Amino acid sequence: MKDKIRVAVLAATGSVGQRFVSLLARHPWFEPVVLTGSSRSVGRRYGEVVRWVVPGGIPEALQEVVVRPSEEPPGDVALIFSALPAAVAGEIEPRLAAQGYAICSNASALRMEPDVPLLIPEVNPDHLALIDVQRRQRGWQGFVVTSPNCSTTGLIFPLKALHQAFGVSRVHAVTMQAISGAGYPGVSALDILDNVIPYIAGEEAKIEVETRKLLGTCDQDQISQAPILVSAQANRVPVLDGHMAVFSVQLTGQPPLAQVLDALQRFTPPKAVRDLPSAPRRPLVLLKQQDRPQPRRDRDLGEGMVVSVGRLQACPVLGYRMVSLVHNTLRGAAAGAILNAELLVAQGYIAA
Repeated sequence: MKDKIRVAVLAATGSVGQRFVSLLARHPWFEPVVLTGSSRSVGRRYGEVVRWVVPGGIPEALQEVVVRPSEEPPGDVALIFSALPAAVAGEIEPRLAAQGYAICSNASALRMEPDVPLLIPEVNPDHLALIDVQRRQRGWQGFVVTSPNCSTTGLIFPLKALHQAFGVSRVHAVTMQAISGAGYPGVSALDILDNVIPYIAGEEAKIEVETRKLLGTCDQDQISQAPILVSAQANRVPVLDGHMAVFSVQLTGQPPLAQVLDALQRFTPPKAVRDLPSAPRRPLVLLKQQDRPQPRRDRDLGEGMVVSVGRLQACPVLGYRMVSLVHNTLRGAAAGAILNAELLVAQGYIAA
């Protein structure tokens, strides 16, 4: 790419915003030039106000950038990455899209809107057709594309492989979610140390509804959601990064376990995705060791963009069971949204 695409990061001082900043500062296609934050940060240098919590230091080129308000148009940028809290994203993102900006959002506010793509490039790139519907129905010059919940992302890769090969009818999933998923400062040490918290507000419903949209089919002007019954239970565990899901799945036709194994191993991304800068060669990796995947050992596979699966076994209730792992702040958040943006560029929705 001859010239990098100028981008903004909304809520750049938060933990997911920091991941965006860290990744974009060394991205071959994108150049972060606008960073926004809360009222306490506006008008001050980014390096002065951010409490940096992600690996590596604050990118030197961005330390002197003056933080701007998230509510205002970011000016001369072609793309916005949003790490806004859902409570404000639902107001700010539509307003900016109406003003002509392309937005890749990590927020949950618009994910289940019928005309908003909920996107993972290796899973449902055809859902980008909703952008034209969104613009036509809302009268926007810009658009919003969303990323799914981080725990949904860890489930969806093996489910996509199995749904594509056989058809999935039922899923029961229990997640063990890292504390980084709660942002910073997140969960109190007095609550999470020596403990597991069997409740994360809103997580279970997100897994249940987002799975059906992601695996749905794009029919003309809408997504026909996949007819899959999903039951989820979410737990917060004392792990820094890496969301694990232990789940059972019912498949059409009850294929032999060897065929299920083969379907997982053969899953490959669509051709349009394979050469994108952030796309791993194999986004779904099957680990054959009896005690894997494990967050500390496997969350960074493919620079945090690989979903690993292991412990495939027969299940006496639904037929098959396994374990999946995703790096929640990379593939499940900022890096996943950046991959979405790369696909938008490759498909011509954002001018290079």
